[in-house]
Amino acid sequence: MSSSWYQRHILPGALDFACGLPMIGRQRQLLVPRAQGRVLEIGIGTGLNLRYYDKSRVTQIVGLDPALELHPLARKRMAQAALEVELLGLSAEAIPQPDASFDTVLMTYTLCTIPDPLAALQEMRRVLVPGGQLLYCEHGRAPDEAVRRWQERLQPLWGKLAGGCHLGRDIAALLQAAGFSLPDLQTRYLPGPRPFTFHYWGAAFAKT
Repeated sequence: MSSSWYQRHILPGALDFACGLPMIGRQRQLLVPRAQGRVLEIGIGTGLNLRYYDKSRVTQIVGLDPALELHPLARKRMAQAALEVELLGLSAEAIPQPDASFDTVLMTYTLCTIPDPLAALQEMRRVLVPGGQLLYCEHGRAPDEAVRRWQERLQPLWGKLAGGCHLGRDIAALLQAAGFSLPDLQTRYLPGPRPFTFHYWGAAFAKT
């Protein structure tokens, strides 16, 4: 079985299932309704966040994702949610939007797979209006050394199976390195195997 066949036919459904688990849905429900104004969703994937947007707070949504094989599912969910979303099949390291053009950037379960996460975060900062918010929920580097060792052991196989996902990225450190402050950073393990379930979430703001 070729990797391209796997990526086209198996991976989309597998990712949709894993990212749609109930505890992940609860995290989305905590975060997505906080989006407001003109929104850029990074890694819109199969559109799992669309059901959680507060339509009364959002004026426009632009969804960015280079994985074109995920877009058909996203379009179905756009119709179900009665939301109009402009889909862009591009990666986040070079966002084709003007400076200061979004009130909210939303990023859920995405930073783990972006090849250059720091460059992508710097682009997100660039397109945010002054005072705009980056809403994020990501899994990543665990605080416990024993768990981190398992993340390192599993990474070579996991990365191939999960579309390039990195288990051990330090989400808070990446956000801060890109020039964001994290006034309400929250972290904890969600239910499930610990190498996969340490989470970071909150709202980040560009430092002035």
